[in-house]
Amino acid sequence: MATEFLQLHEVRLRVGQFQLGPLSLSVQKGELVAVLGPSGSGKTTLLRVIAGFERPDRGSIVIDGRIVADATRWVEPEDRGVGMVFQDYALFPHLTVAQNIAFGLNKNDSRARIHELLKLVGLNGFSERYPHELSGGEQQRVALARSLAANPKVLLLDEPFSNLDADLRPKMRAELKLLLQRLNCTTILVTHDQEEAFELADRIAVLNAGRLEQIDTLENLYRAPATRFVAEFIGHANFLRGCVRGACIETALGCFRLSRSLPEGTVGEVMVRPEEVELEALTSSTPSPVMTHGRGVPQGRGEGLIVARCYRGGMQLLTVRLSSGEVLRSLQPTGAHFPLASRVRVRVCPASDPLVIFFLDRSRDHAWPSDT
Repeated sequence: MATEFLQLHEVRLRVGQFQLGPLSLSVQKGELVAVLGPSGSGKTTLLRVIAGFERPDRGSIVIDGRIVADATRWVEPEDRGVGMVFQDYALFPHLTVAQNIAFGLNKNDSRARIHELLKLVGLNGFSERYPHELSGGEQQRVALARSLAANPKVLLLDEPFSNLDADLRPKMRAELKLLLQRLNCTTILVTHDQEEAFELADRIAVLNAGRLEQIDTLENLYRAPATRFVAEFIGHANFLRGCVRGACIETALGCFRLSRSLPEGTVGEVMVRPEEVELEALTSSTPSPVMTHGRGVPQGRGEGLIVARCYRGGMQLLTVRLSSGEVLRSLQPTGAHFPLASRVRVRVCPASDPLVIFFLDRSRDHAWPSDT
């Protein structure tokens, strides 16, 4: 049975003009949650609040059933059972690898523990080296070993791969994932790299301007985003503007049936992923499709012009401008021939049912499902 090992409830912190939260988050024992968001969204601030380097203005934090921060209680960072790997690793340059790992350990237990940790992170024989004698990947391993030295209950990773060469990152991610699985370590990883989050995390928390937009599995974030920001931030998303007419929302590519009644004339946007946009090359002799609008039979197709192409190995991302002026992106095999400025027929073929449609209210955007 799942256990909520780390809990944040309505945590809020103001730093200058920036405000984190109110934010609530639960992490299960042994789970790895990635906090994903753009620069300045509050990712590192969130880690500092959990670690105890920042005291929240409101809310509570519980680790393994123990309250470490609320309105009346406060536990210092060194007593929380939290290990942290900083973005720049923060190794002491004048200390050896062994001395860096031993920092904060009981001297009577340090020698055996250091040997154990060096073996764990694959650095046997490196104990007497100094940080400047190590590669970026080796420095990262030392920082990880030091954070694990005191057997932390929660491990916090602040963009641990950002200082590594691009070709080294996949190898280090794979090693870290295997290590954390073996230790069954409850972990929060902060990153702005989606590939990193997708590969490592059990769940992903999307942070935007200090606000937690959604926490979910990758599949749900991609197929059922809770907000327009999540839809745009996770992968690529197209948005077809539409207007409610009867039981449907009418767009430039036809009508889509709504799963609930809405006031006539309500404006919304239908989310369509690039792989759900099919293209067919048109010639001057190809008849244009007859569009049926309003309450008629939905066609889900129209015409467009190829205006851009981005090569992606076995696939290509094509940008199509519809006759309405709206722009869609379509993911197609590289071998598919769609020259720039060529005319195409565009059809939406949703991979999931119901579609996600975003409507705007007074407070924030939110998604409502629609029957196709």
